[in-house]
Amino acid sequence: MKAAVMYQRDGMPQYVDFPEPVAQKNELLISMKAAAIKQLDRSRASGKHYSIQNDPEQATIIGGDGVGVLENGTRVYAVGATGMIAEKAVIEKDRMVPLPAGIDDVTAAALPNAVFGSAMGLRFRAGMKKGETVLINGATGFTGKIAVQIAKYYGAKRIIVTGRNKQTLQSLLALGADEIITLEQDDEAFVAQIKAIHSRTPVDIILDYLWGHTAELILSAFKGQGMFTHKTRFVSIGSMAGDLIQLSAENLRSVDLQLTGSGLGSWTKPEVQELLKKILPEMFKLAAAGKLKVETVSVDLKDIASLWDLDIPGGQRLVVTI
Repeated sequence: MKAAVMYQRDGMPQYVDFPEPVAQKNELLISMKAAAIKQLDRSRASGKHYSIQNDPEQATIIGGDGVGVLENGTRVYAVGATGMIAEKAVIEKDRMVPLPAGIDDVTAAALPNAVFGSAMGLRFRAGMKKGETVLINGATGFTGKIAVQIAKYYGAKRIIVTGRNKQTLQSLLALGADEIITLEQDDEAFVAQIKAIHSRTPVDIILDYLWGHTAELILSAFKGQGMFTHKTRFVSIGSMAGDLIQLSAENLRSVDLQLTGSGLGSWTKPEVQELLKKILPEMFKLAAAGKLKVETVSVDLKDIASLWDLDIPGGQRLVVTI
């Protein structure tokens, strides 16, 4: 079969012939139709992601999830037991979601990772309730744009977003954002704007896709003055601006702050089951009905080497069709 194979970390995936995988007990063989290329895939392929840092370097099919057709004709989204950017893949029986008729393969392949990176944080780490105010730091990427829509769907009263791309920031207003904050301004102005917003409408939840310096600034803006403070739940999801921050102990003592993360190793088995059984099916139906906007750029599997590092602007998701 043809597949996108990474032979060495920090290299380029190659479009080559590769042995077809064989399903074992509790697994199924799937004919792949589409798979998204995400930051997670690039990070794992380079060996930099924490989930595979101790794995041996070997020829590996890239892609952790995607859309395909089972041998009985059922079209599903699934998480792979083998690499998914290939003509065939193996999946676990309990890690797939049947797709509604109204959603196309490319959209269905693009959406799930963004749901993982937003709904899980809102539902399980922040415990979001209707009527709360949500700040999304780094909302101009694909996952951030989906997060705006999901926060609105879950009943957010007010949504504040940050980002660098001015055009994309403006487009978030049409998706449900109420106020935008540019990251292009100087630190003092950025902190002052955060403080002003928080004083007018206390922020209940922060979804952070950047970490690094912007997270430091936001946390400093929330530092209290020794009086009773509003409880804010800060959920770290990504680290596009850097993996480390400096956090003052005063930040933790002076404000009612809940600091947590949402990622592969932080979810419980019941939470993952709810994701697969309830949350993802609900989001697929919303997308099929046109109530969730998903922007994609699709490419053919045979062109994987030349398109691996393709810069996709404006918060779109790159999807490989097979």
